[in-house]
Amino acid sequence: MTREEKSIVIDNLTSTLTDTNIIYLADISGLNAQTTSDLRRACYKANIKLAVVKNTLLEKAMEKSDKDFGDLPTVLKGNTSMMIAEVGNAPAKVIKEFRKKNKKPILKGAFVEEAIYIGDEQLDTLVSIKSKEELVGDIITLLQSPAKNVISALQSGGNKLSGIIKTLSEK
Repeated sequence: MTREEKSIVIDNLTSTLTDTNIIYLADISGLNAQTTSDLRRACYKANIKLAVVKNTLLEKAMEKSDKDFGDLPTVLKGNTSMMIAEVGNAPAKVIKEFRKKNKKPILKGAFVEEAIYIGDEQLDTLVSIKSKEELVGDIITLLQSPAKNVISALQSGGNKLSGIIKTLSEK
């Protein structure tokens, strides 16, 4: 690969890193062609982009990027695949589901909404992360709950009052 080609790859990786807030780094080495194809298909269904990257080029792109990746470049050893998604826990769910039948992919690290997770033991934590939409839904539900209680109490009070008046008028 020439310097110009490397420079183009680094620029492309830098723009990708700048445009996204969810990046997972995984090791998929040792998977045969069929299993790799199955993983790519699972990623495609979950709207995740999967790409094998060169560690040195990705590290240079991380340095060039305006984001702080902390200790994430330290995991760039051996084979590295980058998973890019729009939902924070989607790649973690794909990895966990895929590992029910295979030993890999192994999570090396992740950058999710400016938080950094390093190591495969973080997989369960990443699976339980809620997306922005889920959090907004939870907040709306919490905000609606008191209002619904007040409306319910007012309606039940009105029904009781009308019942008492009806009973008195019948006597």
